[in-house]
Amino acid sequence: MRKAGRTKWVSYLIQVAYTADAAKAMVKAPQNREDAARKAIESLGGKLHSFYFCFGEYDAVLIAEAPDNIAVAAAGLAVSSAGALSKFHTTTLITTADGMEAMKLAKKSTYKPPK
Repeated sequence: MRKAGRTKWVSYLIQVAYTADAAKAMVKAPQNREDAARKAIESLGGKLHSFYFCFGEYDAVLIAEAPDNIAVAAAGLAVSSAGALSKFHTTTLITTADGMEAMKLAKKSTYKPPK
């Protein structure tokens, strides 16, 4: 989709969980994982908007933009194959305006539920 002369990028929520070994390494030698994530995403043509450590099922969440799903899949494969993560979960995000367009388009659907 074209908008204002450039391809409309896709936004993603990325959730990661570190392995016990990775957590141990970060405790032993604290390090800025946001910089590492930024470099990894940018090396594949994307942009990191935010990085947060968090509590719960995941240890960090990121908001990133990329030109397409292939770039994000490549990032997931590259990071996951390094062995420092036990989980890498990606959710595609859409804007409120795009969500409203989807709602309008849904009205045209001919889907009928099973009876």
